[in-house]
Amino acid sequence: MALTENQIKHYGDSIEAPRYSCALGGAYSAALATFGSIPILHSGGGCGFAQNAGQSFAGGLNSPGPVGGASTPCSTLVEEHVIFGGEDKLRKLIKSTISLMPGDLYTVITACVPALIGDDVNAVVAEFKNDVKIIHVNSAGFTGNSFRGYELYFEAVIDQLLEEKPKQEKLVNIFGIVPTQHLFWKGDLQNIKTLLEKIGIKANIIFTEINGLEALEKIPEAELNLVFSVWGISPAEKLKQKFGTPYVVFPSAPVGPKQSSEFLRTVGNKFHLPADVVLKVVNEEERITYRFTEYIGNIIVIALPHAYYALVADSSTAIGIGNYATNELGFNPEIVIITDDPPEEQREQIVKDLTDRLESVIKPKVIFEVDSHKIRLLLREYTVQLVLASSLEKYISESELGGAIFLSVGFPSYDRLIVYRSYTGYRGGLNLMEDLMVKYGGPL
Repeated sequence: MALTENQIKHYGDSIEAPRYSCALGGAYSAALATFGSIPILHSGGGCGFAQNAGQSFAGGLNSPGPVGGASTPCSTLVEEHVIFGGEDKLRKLIKSTISLMPGDLYTVITACVPALIGDDVNAVVAEFKNDVKIIHVNSAGFTGNSFRGYELYFEAVIDQLLEEKPKQEKLVNIFGIVPTQHLFWKGDLQNIKTLLEKIGIKANIIFTEINGLEALEKIPEAELNLVFSVWGISPAEKLKQKFGTPYVVFPSAPVGPKQSSEFLRTVGNKFHLPADVVLKVVNEEERITYRFTEYIGNIIVIALPHAYYALVADSSTAIGIGNYATNELGFNPEIVIITDDPPEEQREQIVKDLTDRLESVIKPKVIFEVDSHKIRLLLREYTVQLVLASSLEKYISESELGGAIFLSVGFPSYDRLIVYRSYTGYRGGLNLMEDLMVKYGGPL
């Protein structure tokens, strides 16, 4: 039986299957996404290994890479270390890791136990700073979720690794796209880089770059930081304070032609680029994209004309896909459920981005909820033809929501492999339409 929204508020304090891990999970995923970085976990044995399924595999059936999972050095703290401390164990682990696993950067990531027992991890890490590049991310699980862990990783990089450097003309850093939590992070970063290159802007995307340390150390050289979710504002603000680098916050990575053109115009204005330079790119990209959209026109009209939809995802994914689905595909938003537990001070703006930007008289009900059972109950209250959500909603879409067409676009996604797929940019919208319309139109 479905419950009303008011009843759900009083359902209890327990949380079933939240759509994120702890802060350690976010810092760990960020370290793994930095090519050439060797993560060193100062934690219990399960803290890191659990992220193999809980972050990497959940992020589109991905593996954690050559230094992730069972290959990650870990102090595997037990009861003995809770009583007597784990500093000596960590010291030996760092020494052996440097000896056995050559890397450009060593990232010590601490969990709850070291924070609770008072291990002086900074002092231990300092012993090795003359020998290798090494930083410490204090990411005790109780400090926040994995989105916050992503921010803690960059805050550690800024405080412990980066130094003042001359600015490089037309260079920008990209923040706010969180590895694994944003399912399409790899393709999104590459597409943003390619998009900016078209108007003469160089993008330091950091993650997926072949030399991760070089990309990190290049951060102070940027003239501007671009932030694509609320989860990049904290490091961007720290960079502004330390290096004077201004930043611009976008509610999401741009999805489809309208958002992409708006994005390019905004960046172009920030760098005072000639209007005709940006306009030339916008006209060419829109012409190609809308021409290719015509190939999908029939199935859009036949399959889902003005479909009512539900959207369940983190705030930036929901904004990007929601605006595209409504403004360019003509779908009608019924309910949007935000699952990343964004900071309270950002929620009003998130709601505005999900409603005020829509070119539709129909505005969605926006709810912030992390409990998967409550999300299930909320969805039952609405009649929709389309569900854009995580794989946790796949089967209830079929069995409890009247057989609504379903596509997983939010974390976790255990039902599709995502490596380079992306909905960002002009052609990203075409990718979304392909993935969505085939659910109705084929296979025969």
